[in-house]
Amino acid sequence: MNECSIKVLGMGCKSCHDQHANVIDALANMNLAADVEYVTDPQRIMGYGAMSMPAIVVNEKVVSMGKVLKPDDVTKLLEKLGY
Repeated sequence: MNECSIKVLGMGCKSCHDQHANVIDALANMNLAADVEYVTDPQRIMGYGAMSMPAIVVNEKVVSMGKVLKPDDVTKLLEKLGY
């Protein structure tokens, strides 16, 4: 199985905190170990080109932005990516 590195990009709002929690819940439900980082630094966020928050980055690729995915949706997304 590939290493999985996930970043939740956001500015600290409730939606971004919810997205971070939902990613962690999804990983727990999948029994998948991954590095999860919550990125709030505007310079780093701009570097990913994500224009709307919250955004999810998996292995340095933006895979979702502008909506809060529920844990089930995060699971489906990660499964689609091969995790």
